[in-house]
Amino acid sequence: MFKRENRMLIELPVPEHGDPNAAAAVQELLGGKFGEMSTLNNYMFQSFNFRQKDKLKPFYDLVASITAEEFGHVELVTNTINLLSKGNTFYTGNPDVTPLREGKDSRNTYQFIATAQTALVGDSMGRAWTGDNVFSSGNLVLDLLHNFFLEVGARTHKMRVYEMTEHETAREMIGYLLVRGGTHVLAYAKALEIATGVDVKKLIPIPDLSNTKFDHARKFEEQGLANVLYTWNDVGDYNDIRQIWKGDNPENGEKLIVKEGIPKGGPIPNLEDLPEQFAPGIDKDDYQKIAKRLMENM
Repeated sequence: MFKRENRMLIELPVPEHGDPNAAAAVQELLGGKFGEMSTLNNYMFQSFNFRQKDKLKPFYDLVASITAEEFGHVELVTNTINLLSKGNTFYTGNPDVTPLREGKDSRNTYQFIATAQTALVGDSMGRAWTGDNVFSSGNLVLDLLHNFFLEVGARTHKMRVYEMTEHETAREMIGYLLVRGGTHVLAYAKALEIATGVDVKKLIPIPDLSNTKFDHARKFEEQGLANVLYTWNDVGDYNDIRQIWKGDNPENGEKLIVKEGIPKGGPIPNLEDLPEQFAPGIDKDDYQKIAKRLMENM
């Protein structure tokens, strides 16, 4: 089972104004074939379906721990999309002045119509994410190889979306995930090396570009986040990942570290109401009535 913490992996800069077309591009990093919905569900079902957890526990611990982190990645990208929607519409109380006019000419008009300018479970073209993107073959080496490929594809897409937008909130999120995604690439490469004897590390980085080339990734590299895997557990259940995540990082020569528990994280943004979108649809009188009912029989 999973434990919920009311904070995100990092604190995101809250913009004064969003960018609906940047939000549309970032959707690919959430619900695209190589997005965080795919990494989460691939690893989650592989960990649930894992055979011989007792004999192959270090590999199970690795996939299970990365699964837990991927929940945080989905949360982080979703909140980024939501922040990129800030200030894109306006409210006057008069629907005839077209307060949602920005949506008509935006890349992702569906976001304005269906979800009140919040994230969609879909890609940058509006296609819904599908479970067909989940690969769980039951064969350990094949699944690890697939996960390596999935992380490399995800890294490539993050780089491309980074180059598509200058928005500070989007780039902060992408910079962080470039570093953490690179860590997962290396983790699966090391797991494959232990399972097969093949030095997959020689293939990376793919693309052949260091995270340090990106301004918004460099600071997370300097914090040492490329060298750390978290267990996402504080009672020692997944510590056998130490048998895989060991030695030095081949890209920076620094020691690889397993940290029990979770990152410190940052606050989750509070999304203000959008009365022009009838969201959340609770006015002052409604709130007072709700508050009264909540306090009854306490």
